Amino acid sequence: QVQLVESGGGSVQAGGSLRLSCAASGNTDNYRMAWFRQALGKERQGVVGINTAGTRHYADFVKGRFTVSKDNARNTLYLQMSSLEADDTAMYYCAADERHPSGSTLDSSWYHYWGQGTQVTVSS
Repeated sequence: QVQLVESGGGSVQAGGSLRLSCAASGNTDNYRMAWFRQALGKERQGVVGINTAGTRHYADFVKGRFTVSKDNARNTLYLQMSSLEADDTAMYYCAADERHPSGSTLDSSWYHYWGQGTQVTVSS
């Protein structure tokens, strides 16, 4: 069982960058992890998933603008976001699950542990 705490959100102008962090309370070597986001009034959507082998699965809308990385020594997941657009405005959530560690699905029902979220606001 792990607890996840996101940080790094904030307000930025379109075209800017942010780096989100997700600190886990325990060892996440055997957990697949992911970033999700939810805009006001919209459904939660997957941004990127990463499995225990480091295989990444990005959503199409990322278009090469975001990069996920995982520091196992620090039990921390990162999301580097660049070329931000107004449509990227959302609450961003970190998720993790120890089942099916080779998977990198963006289906939120496959993740058991969730953080509280960090808000990203992009102004145009």
